[in-house]
Amino acid sequence: MAMHKSDKQPGIGNFFEDFHLGQVLNHATPRTLTSGDCSLYIALTGSRQILHCAQSIAHSIGYSDQTVDDLLAFHIAFGKTVPDISFNAIANLGYADVRFLQPVYAGDTLSTTSTVIGLKQNSNGKNGTVYVHSVAQNQNRQRVLEWKRWVMVHKKDLTRPTPETVIPELPACVTVDRLQLPAFADFSQFDTASTGSNKLWDDYHPGERINHPAGMTIDDSDHTLATKLYQNNARVHFDAQLMKDSPFGRRLMYGGHLISICRALSYDGLENALGIAAINAGTHCNPTFGGDTVSTWTEVLEAWEIPGRQDIGALRLRMVGLKNLPANELEQTHLEKDGKRSYHPNVVLDLDYTVFIPRR
Repeated sequence: MAMHKSDKQPGIGNFFEDFHLGQVLNHATPRTLTSGDCSLYIALTGSRQILHCAQSIAHSIGYSDQTVDDLLAFHIAFGKTVPDISFNAIANLGYADVRFLQPVYAGDTLSTTSTVIGLKQNSNGKNGTVYVHSVAQNQNRQRVLEWKRWVMVHKKDLTRPTPETVIPELPACVTVDRLQLPAFADFSQFDTASTGSNKLWDDYHPGERINHPAGMTIDDSDHTLATKLYQNNARVHFDAQLMKDSPFGRRLMYGGHLISICRALSYDGLENALGIAAINAGTHCNPTFGGDTVSTWTEVLEAWEIPGRQDIGALRLRMVGLKNLPANELEQTHLEKDGKRSYHPNVVLDLDYTVFIPRR
């Protein structure tokens, strides 16, 4: 059964007991992306990926225009889901099976629909985890993005019965046969002078670690404006009055914006990673706040040939974001204590994702 905005009082979002298996949520306010959105995104992240920056380079490869940054498109599409799914969230717990299916251009209008694919009430009876499969499409009804995520949501009416537990089976990664790279594009004559690096797919090897040299301090005004750009209205990012009584005592940075910052910092060392094909899994390991300085390092997990393509390949990468610690000063992401394993307190992001990169 589809849920429309008129079914509920506006502005209060859904609580755990409001979700049911198979429920379809058609999210409000489709968004037409503009070149202004793209420029503001660069101003807030420093993103330098060439297909999003240079129209002439995009044309030379076969694109009709420079593309909207993959993560900007994702954040906009994701932001549509927040009022219905995670407005009353305690935490966004993870992502899986995120696929970038079509390039997005300025002028495209994105809309998003989500289906509830799993539910699990926690043992305290006060909250539970909701699993959803979300799909974003453009004005031509082409799917441009799809993803699965799970979020812990408050329960408002504690007397409501516990739903049947259903935990969906999620793939560990988006396999190479499910990557959807642009068939029209020809990367065989790609000019590496445009990116400042001649390191291509052939030059990366599994197990290699890249300590990206730059750090970036993110002010409260930066991450607040970014989250407004994405139209993500989750209260934990905006409402200082609400958050002063939380265990954190202050507003949290939207985890998706942290992904964007780390991706932008990873340019140095991955200059020719032209686009994101998939996000396989992700964990926001510790909270990030305004005033924190973010750095990142990348480990190459796998290098895949693309069937039928000699001009381009794929790299499966692990991107680790740190706060207030240079990338080269932390060797391991986890600590062991009393037989328990946990993330180092300076590790804020652990993301498994796949990029496409030209071959020699």
